[in-house]
Amino acid sequence: MHLTPEEWSALQLSLKVAFWAMVGSLPFGLAVAMVLARKDFWGKSLLNGIVHLPLVLPPVVTGYLLLLAFGRQGPAGIFLNEVFGIVLSFRWTGAALACAVMGFPLMVRAIRLSIEAVDVKLESAAATLGASRIWVFSTVTLPLILPGIIAGMVLAFAKAMGEFGATITFVSNIPGETQTLPSAIYTFTQVPGGDAAAMRLTLISICIAMAALAASELLARRAYKRLAAT
Repeated sequence: MHLTPEEWSALQLSLKVAFWAMVGSLPFGLAVAMVLARKDFWGKSLLNGIVHLPLVLPPVVTGYLLLLAFGRQGPAGIFLNEVFGIVLSFRWTGAALACAVMGFPLMVRAIRLSIEAVDVKLESAAATLGASRIWVFSTVTLPLILPGIIAGMVLAFAKAMGEFGATITFVSNIPGETQTLPSAIYTFTQVPGGDAAAMRLTLISICIAMAALAASELLARRAYKRLAAT
């Protein structure tokens, strides 16, 4: 399958954006999932609602809120620019942020369900033997929830690869800078003679999604086998 330089650029940018969206949101997703699964506190329902809000809001609304907060005139955008020299709006890093926000609820939910399935008696047994909380988490909890973490990462990656509304609202559709696969497909459908390019990118998107799901299944099986062997 022959791709034009513009198509290659959109593909490479989508992979980069999806990867960093997944990796960047993972620590926060794991922390939030642990809090929601193990802690009871005032405002837990509110936190849970905020985490899942991107799933029910129109993506354009999420993108607009990101623009208000992280745009050049937004409070977070001004802070990041003045203190760290980081500009997110209309940059690929902003696309990664938008994709991370949209995929965050899926990641948190997958990890949270995995944590809730862990028998806390196993962790308590390790703690009674003198293991610290960090050691218990690293040697007991983390291996048990690894399949859920893998599932959450794949869901976040797949969501990032297909994200369109929030991304185009926050960072626009700039070829070579913010034009991801969905944006490129939309662009090609709007120009005469662009159907072939749109179809090529559509097929590539399907192949990547299927490969991600297959990799997730393989990694999850390996994780379960390791758990069964211990």
